[in-house]
Amino acid sequence: MAKTPDAALIYTTLPDEKTAHEIGAALVKERLAACVNIFPGMRSIYEWKGELCRDAETAMLIKTVPERADAAMAELKRLHPYETPAVLLIDVADVAPDYLAWMIAQTRP
Repeated sequence: MAKTPDAALIYTTLPDEKTAHEIGAALVKERLAACVNIFPGMRSIYEWKGELCRDAETAMLIKTVPERADAAMAELKRLHPYETPAVLLIDVADVAPDYLAWMIAQTRP
């Protein structure tokens, strides 16, 4: 039997570290995310509009609670500079209780 998610991770990629910091700070300030992790220096290979692209990007993980995930994804899409951003929701079934309590407190509106 599947367990109800305790937390959610939202994965996205951004064109640079500066943009990731700006969006991450906005999500934390608006209490849509408890924390964001930014991973600069990523390389992406993908096809876009018929052209093979190889770009430097910055990955970002957004830690939130399920009740705030939809709003966090909507705000991420609104702030995101890409025409079609990668916005992937990952449900997290198990979280250390003390960390989960902190996440809930940080994302309380």
